[in-house]
Amino acid sequence: MSAAELNAETKDIVIDEVFPHAVEVIWKALTSAQLIARWLMPPTGFEAVEGNTFTFKTNPAGAWDGTIHCRVLEVVTNRRFSYAWKGGDEGNTAYGSALDTVVTWSLTPVEAGTRVRVVHSGFVTPKNDAAYRNMSDGWVKVLQRLDAISGEGT
Repeated sequence: MSAAELNAETKDIVIDEVFPHAVEVIWKALTSAQLIARWLMPPTGFEAVEGNTFTFKTNPAGAWDGTIHCRVLEVVTNRRFSYAWKGGDEGNTAYGSALDTVVTWSLTPVEAGTRVRVVHSGFVTPKNDAAYRNMSDGWVKVLQRLDAISGEGT
């Protein structure tokens, strides 16, 4: 193991928002392939079933073809949903660097609607610094779209 690997730390992106929608409405947006395609990216092979594997496709970079490989890790209806999020290539140093992370959604009913907490965990520094920066901004925009789609009464 290299000195850089020994000194590596991980960082998490954490966003915690309250949306004025019922838990069930947000859950549907989080677990419906057609709706995920509208607020995140079109998934291929998605089912909200533990163990199910699916992919997203984004912009390729270097040796990486742009495929994000996901596996559903946990499904607790209307409460918690998590999946592995892996992509990139070891040969890339910035955008498209190898990424092995987990996305966890937690929903909590509150008086004003639903507290939505997303944690994208496991960004290894410094290797994943570019992904961390880009996705920190990206998740904020994704949550805005999730809120808008949930507000349509999906």
